[in-house]
Amino acid sequence: MVSQLQTSDQQDIVYPDSDGQPRADNTRQFRWIVLIQQNLEAWYADDPTVFVAGDLFWYPVEGDPKIRQAPDAMVVFGRPKGERGSYQQWREDHIAPQVVFEIRSPGNSQTELDKKLIFYERFGVEEYYLYDPDHNDLSGWLRQDERLSPIDPIANWVSPRLEIRFDWSDYDLQLYLPNGVSFTTLEQERQRADQERQRADQERQRADSAEQRAARLAEQLRALGVDPDQM
Repeated sequence: MVSQLQTSDQQDIVYPDSDGQPRADNTRQFRWIVLIQQNLEAWYADDPTVFVAGDLFWYPVEGDPKIRQAPDAMVVFGRPKGERGSYQQWREDHIAPQVVFEIRSPGNSQTELDKKLIFYERFGVEEYYLYDPDHNDLSGWLRQDERLSPIDPIANWVSPRLEIRFDWSDYDLQLYLPNGVSFTTLEQERQRADQERQRADQERQRADSAEQRAARLAEQLRALGVDPDQM
């Protein structure tokens, strides 16, 4: 599937929606990509002016489809939700993604990552986060004076745009939403929902037991000639 733009000389410029490569090199990288993209999408679900995507080609320059990147996750403030084959910036009020995430895989060379940083700096990204789950290595950059400058220290860093917190140590990385709730997988959400249902069932059972005890006590009082409603 491709998106096409008609130029003035009637030649079609093709902006591919895919390069035919897999979204992730391994299951660990994929889990992190999904974790970040889905939690951010859920957090902004009720805001129609925030677009969240994962592994979507971003074309910043009209007429040059070779200039592109596909961040593992990106957040765009000021653009409506909706399906897109690619993010063509000139069709999006020229708004660049403000926040991007990359999850490093064993197949990523340092040269490739350096090129991504240059790309994100050149085309207006405000915050860029790179996480290597195999080595628990977190890096971040924040735009200052038209450049992406390293965030140091990054432990317990709070994103200016997203207001999410990066609780990073030598042992692991935890991400927290602005309300303090940690990022969760779909399986964790299912388990949490099951636990909530179990607690609700237990509360109903306790309420039913209390009503039954009260009814038995009322019957005993009536048998003794006492009206419990007058007590």
